[in-house]
Amino acid sequence: MSGSEPEREPAVLRRAHRAALEALADVAPEPGSAKPDPIVTATGLRRAFGGLVAVDVEHVEVQRGTITALIGPNGAGKTTLFNLLTGFDRPNRGSWTFDGRSAKRLRSYRLAQAGMVRTFQLTKALTRMTVLDNMLIGASKQIGERMWAGLVPALWRSQEAANKARAIALLERFDLADKREDYAGELSGGQRKLLEMARALMLEPRMVMLDEPMAGVNPALKQSLLEHIKGLREDGMTVLFVEHDMDMIHEIADWVVVMASGRVITEGTPERISTDPRVVDAYLGAHHDGTAR
Repeated sequence: MSGSEPEREPAVLRRAHRAALEALADVAPEPGSAKPDPIVTATGLRRAFGGLVAVDVEHVEVQRGTITALIGPNGAGKTTLFNLLTGFDRPNRGSWTFDGRSAKRLRSYRLAQAGMVRTFQLTKALTRMTVLDNMLIGASKQIGERMWAGLVPALWRSQEAANKARAIALLERFDLADKREDYAGELSGGQRKLLEMARALMLEPRMVMLDEPMAGVNPALKQSLLEHIKGLREDGMTVLFVEHDMDMIHEIADWVVVMASGRVITEGTPERISTDPRVVDAYLGAHHDGTAR
């Protein structure tokens, strides 16, 4: 983060966190509980691969403006649910909405344009392009990409300058400005996570979906990533992330949704989830059964 952002922590970040907690204060800690202002709702969502049912979610909602963690033992269906919600996979049945609009027939790029972007457990940085070019390809509605407009620089030059300025500002926010001319393939695993998150923000999304953002990250960069995720909430975005590290979940999550065997088995605050016997049983059962992801 930039040097001024830690100074805003006591006021702005805590205010955003307090608002998120207040929105969830009266929500029942039960599977499929209704939220006062959900940005995502999913009903009857099912995805099977042959005879294996990976996701069978009766109902789930994600409250707008919060950081929600999606947890569960290996093989619980978390990433499959992510793929369904973001349009990277299609369900066998069910429906879901994003920001009040049906997302059932929207492809991943349409959902991204609508304001829902995601990152991946294995980063998707274009390794043979510079860090800055990776950022610029994340900008939407670029006039210069149209064949006829590309031949007339006057039509796209100002937009390109604005995109570059925004890209550099985001790289500064994520402590990558000095790497802008480096190839993305030269970055460390943690720096690639930062780059992927920064690139997602080029679309100015309303919701960011993070699939195991801490996987493979050097411990020295973990705290930086945590602060950046909290910063998304500060900026008014909704965050849904998959994670296994309960310390991280306690530090940044406002709400936790727990999956096991493709179903949502409970929801609640991190404190309540930690002592919920259904959660303990799900993790211990997976441990004893040797379930693999």
